[in-house]
Amino acid sequence: MLNASYIVCCTCTWHAVSVQVIAVCKSADLLLMVLDATKPWYHREILTRELEAVGMRLNRSPPNIYFKKKKTGGVSINSTGPLTKMDEKLVLRVLQEYKIHNCELLFKEDCSVDDLIDVIEGNRRYVKCLYVYNKVDMCSMEEVGEIARRPNSIPVSCHMRLNMDGLLGKIWAMMALVRVYTKKVGHKPDFSEPVVLTSDRGGTTMEAMCKQIHNTLTKEFKYALVWGCSAKHYPQRVGLTHQLADEDVVQIVKSKIKAEDGRGRFKSTSDKPLRIADREKKPALKT
Repeated sequence: MLNASYIVCCTCTWHAVSVQVIAVCKSADLLLMVLDATKPWYHREILTRELEAVGMRLNRSPPNIYFKKKKTGGVSINSTGPLTKMDEKLVLRVLQEYKIHNCELLFKEDCSVDDLIDVIEGNRRYVKCLYVYNKVDMCSMEEVGEIARRPNSIPVSCHMRLNMDGLLGKIWAMMALVRVYTKKVGHKPDFSEPVVLTSDRGGTTMEAMCKQIHNTLTKEFKYALVWGCSAKHYPQRVGLTHQLADEDVVQIVKSKIKAEDGRGRFKSTSDKPLRIADREKKPALKT
């Protein structure tokens, strides 16, 4: 958690403090925009507009548009559904502005022109934001209820310590952290240092957990045993595509290391011939 400084309105492109704050915001998993409940509500729109002007999108998901540049072939535009916010002529005009004459576009949802521009630019940062309204002890009950009903907003009072537990629960719910505990073979699970996964940084699959532990673990991965909410039975044998849940216990089993002769560290087959005819006959016992 990092406490950022202020943002100078309409000067975020050149003010030194604002540039540093924006750089911190782009690398954050969750933004807490602390606002004064006694001040006008348009302060929220001003700060949101300043952040969107530098390529940040608050509480929005990336548009479901497939875009690929090509060397030849012209422009190919397709959609899985009707486009109500723009037509094909407007799409071609936007592509001409960016000097793109050969590409492939597939709209998988009803998107706007701004969404298309964001996909073409490719440098947009989609961040979750929680609007925290402070000093609610100086507001009426009607105003507090109106703040609480607004999306992604929560009223608090730092002076009187009001709704601080609700703020902590809201932060945990919006970050959607998944804690996974590891277990060695024949040992108890290690509940001291969990592996923390998020959907925004790599995902919450078994493959993402293996990559976070070590880069080469996915190559040596054979299967894993899972105990927890994501398992149908205890333990469940899963692969790399399994989705993990919070407070799951995972035991990873690696494949055997092959030696130069092609065998593993432990022999899984016998050296004897498979057919009886190929076996060597022992000499008769002397009597």
